[in-house]
Amino acid sequence: MVNDAQTLENLHTETRSFPPSPEFAEQANARAEMYTQAAADRLGFWREQAEHLHWDTPFTEVLDWSDAPVARWFGDGTLNACDNAVDRHVREGRGDRVAFYFEGEPGDSRTLTYSDMQREVSKAANALESLGVTKGDRVAIYLPQIPEAVVSMLACARIGAIHSVVFGGFSSDSLRQRIDDAQAKLVITADGGNRRGAHLALKPLVDAALAPSEANPTEAESVEHVLTVQRTGQDTEWTEGRDVWWHDVVEPASDEHTPVMVEAEHPLFILYTSGTTGTPKGLFHTTGGYLTGASYTHRVVFDLKPETDVYWCSADVGWITGHSYIVYGPMINGATQVLYEGVPNAPHEGRWWEIIEKYKVSIFYTAPTAIRTFMKWGEAIPNKFDLSSLRLLGSVGEPINPEAWMWYRRVIGGDRCPIVDTWWQTETGSIMISPLPGVTAAKPGSAQVALPGISAAVVDDDANEVGPGRGGYLVLDQPWPSMLRGVWGDRERYEDTYWSRFKGLYFAGDGAKRDADGDIWLMGRVDDVMNVSGHRLSTTEIESALVSHPWVAEAAVVGAKDETTGQAVVAFVVIRDDSEAANLEHHEVAVALREKVKSEIGALAKPRTVLLVSEVPKTRSGKIMRRLLRDVAEHREVGDVSTLANATVMNAIRDNMESGKADDD
Repeated sequence: MVNDAQTLENLHTETRSFPPSPEFAEQANARAEMYTQAAADRLGFWREQAEHLHWDTPFTEVLDWSDAPVARWFGDGTLNACDNAVDRHVREGRGDRVAFYFEGEPGDSRTLTYSDMQREVSKAANALESLGVTKGDRVAIYLPQIPEAVVSMLACARIGAIHSVVFGGFSSDSLRQRIDDAQAKLVITADGGNRRGAHLALKPLVDAALAPSEANPTEAESVEHVLTVQRTGQDTEWTEGRDVWWHDVVEPASDEHTPVMVEAEHPLFILYTSGTTGTPKGLFHTTGGYLTGASYTHRVVFDLKPETDVYWCSADVGWITGHSYIVYGPMINGATQVLYEGVPNAPHEGRWWEIIEKYKVSIFYTAPTAIRTFMKWGEAIPNKFDLSSLRLLGSVGEPINPEAWMWYRRVIGGDRCPIVDTWWQTETGSIMISPLPGVTAAKPGSAQVALPGISAAVVDDDANEVGPGRGGYLVLDQPWPSMLRGVWGDRERYEDTYWSRFKGLYFAGDGAKRDADGDIWLMGRVDDVMNVSGHRLSTTEIESALVSHPWVAEAAVVGAKDETTGQAVVAFVVIRDDSEAANLEHHEVAVALREKVKSEIGALAKPRTVLLVSEVPKTRSGKIMRRLLRDVAEHREVGDVSTLANATVMNAIRDNMESGKADDD
């Protein structure tokens, strides 16, 4: 693990700091005293946050940890997630507030108020009930990023059904795995979606998933109906008796529906995470605690002013970021949001900035991988658009390199917007570590400190907390309301996966270090740590050093077997389009980048091999697939590429490596 003191002494120290302006601090939702309040009475603090929700039956019990590591939060209370996200606002006179500005990729748009959402969700809830879906049933949702995706999730929550959203880019086999594991009764899909100017088919993939195949010799017996939204008008095959059109059953339904109140610990959703081995894990979250965590963190981390802000999270609702920070957290807080169907570069590379200008977005939340892509394209593109409406920026998904952080602040935020670099996981349900805007002096590249009410530590192999300047394993040592309640149908796997490494501690699977100020720096997954000549090096540290070079837009680093050093550093580097490196020989670029890493970290971390690539392999959620790069670096057959956003990228990388275009030191 990354707890080698000698190695860490060589790591660069970030000295730049950006305190909040007095004006921002004065109006901020977060206050410094929240830390001391939560530390003095943690359960009292969470009680106060939970009371921001509407409870049909108020809770009296805050936490029951007697069945650890399965928690019960607010267990004797009852509520409904959809009632909190939609009906409450209508009831309290906010029905005319815009809930969503929807922007389709082709340029079509819709505006939906909270009253509109109440009517649409009520009709969908009545339609689901007419199809036989009741409280406790599971519903698979396989839709593009369109309003019906949000409506479907909320309609499930409204009737007490448990939704399992599957990202629309997953294959039919992946969809079938998730349907079977959850025993889904209904699948909600669309004929297709729009992607880079073309129609992406979805309904045929559902048909294939439900049909017998070599992997699944029988039909998916749990599924009774497939409810299909007509989005693109593609020709769609139909199975009579099973398939129904959305417009045939939802649109004619009554727009009046009474939400079904459920216990706080009633499951709200299952979300599957895929690892490098084994079947996907069906992580499930329950209602009261999850909603408490999502709404509290959204309110304080994004400093939401619901009367005036326009908020945009660029994630897909198929990921946990979309669940927590598009659907539940923001809607409970009454936010006005942008929902965009398409990608950043269609029909042009300024599409996102065009949308920010059009809707006067004030809070923007996206992934480091997107930021680094924009760096590659050059700042001339965002400079064409008026981004002056922005007042806060967020980062999510993986550690952000300090130079990408600085570019984000300067080019997109105009050197005025606080940046919240957030660390959390599907498992945690909501943000765990982040600066608090208006309170924290932000430090480029560091998620900094655990939020009030959250207790995180960096420990060594023996679970002892490490001191400043040392690295180790990131753990959470106290239960929190939005924590997962288990792996669907498999408690043993839940305990083995998350609680067996350190007794009584939730192990996140990430490495981290504390700097001299006590701030936390995420080092990436522990699997992404290399052992070079007995020294443990973090891929994140080396990638950050590479990206700090003005030529580099993005870098991915892996360790490859080496007879002399055990492992050697192999770097895959994307050069900025507008940099002078584009006119240099590969070897000249490689020499400069090796020297940059040496000066930032030390000679030990210098890449043995540098390969210039047009892009690095990423999952559809934007995470770099270093496992595949290790295959290339060690000259193995490249593994499964089905989860990549662009599966062809590995062919180009492999061909370049094998044709001798890599520069070896």
